[in-house]
Amino acid sequence: MKVFFDDRQMKHEPKMFLVSGAQKPSPEQSERATRLLDGAKAAGLDQAVPADHGLGPIAAVHTSEYIDFLSHIYPRWQRIEGASDEVIPNIHPDRRDGSYPASAVGQAGYHQADTACPIGEHSWESIYWSAQSAAGAARLVRDGDAKWTYALCRPPGHHAFKDLAGGFCFVNNCGVAAGILRESCARVAILDVDLHAGNGTQGCFYDRADVLTVSIHADPVRYYPFFWGYADERGEGPGLGANLNLPIPRGTGDDDYMPVLDQAIRRIEAFAPDALVVALGLDAYVGDPFAGLAITTDGFARIAERIAAMTLPTVLVQEGGYLSDDLGPNLTSFLTGFGNNHG
Repeated sequence: MKVFFDDRQMKHEPKMFLVSGAQKPSPEQSERATRLLDGAKAAGLDQAVPADHGLGPIAAVHTSEYIDFLSHIYPRWQRIEGASDEVIPNIHPDRRDGSYPASAVGQAGYHQADTACPIGEHSWESIYWSAQSAAGAARLVRDGDAKWTYALCRPPGHHAFKDLAGGFCFVNNCGVAAGILRESCARVAILDVDLHAGNGTQGCFYDRADVLTVSIHADPVRYYPFFWGYADERGEGPGLGANLNLPIPRGTGDDDYMPVLDQAIRRIEAFAPDALVVALGLDAYVGDPFAGLAITTDGFARIAERIAAMTLPTVLVQEGGYLSDDLGPNLTSFLTGFGNNHG
């Protein structure tokens, strides 16, 4: 099997983010990709460099206004006297249905939900190629050339809405993969097992009946992303009933996680999708710096085995999982468990 990754995804090097008002180094470092790539190769996957599929797969998920912002904001920001080295918003609108600001400062506030998604000189290049990795992996599955693939998407994507970055995420890579799979599949399901709610993915498909979004995550009542990820968020319009959030208590470990995963899989099976996208967050690990859940290295294999048992054509898309000695081994455990149990 293949791991899709391009070295240009390493160029995004965010320097900081704010946590409870305190400035700290960003944990979304390029070293994550190095360790994850090693973990994928240890599971027997061969690296494939994605082809350039253009802006089409990104534009199928995100607004042209937002893509123009992401791809051009950095040089515009640098023309501001005294501007920071990275594009970081200092103002946010209290509504998003009014006029669109012309200034770089106003647009940064409009399109960046928080301070965890600074944009540097080479960020757009990495964002673009992260999305191309998702596109390449999805096309391989769409065309029937593989039963499953893994896209090492860095920067990650599941907190990105149609026109809003946040939580280290800029382009919704799971959305890119789902869009490509929809070209040959009537229905696609997205299962998010990241520590944090896949709020951006939920938002991208909230009014659609053809893409089911399911997220298992730490309860947002006291945890990021705070404003999304609750059980009563079921979708709207044609998408009513096509979104399922399964918030779980902080500190949940392997044995208590599995029944919730079974609940998620029952919903997916009831949706009868033709293909599956897995938002693979490894930050649910007990030793992850975010320390939200307590999944073990062996637990990731158990989760993978249960998901693989559905035997759906599957694209695994990397989301969270931050620097620890076990980041690579956790991915190896998941990929091995998935590959050994996929039909």
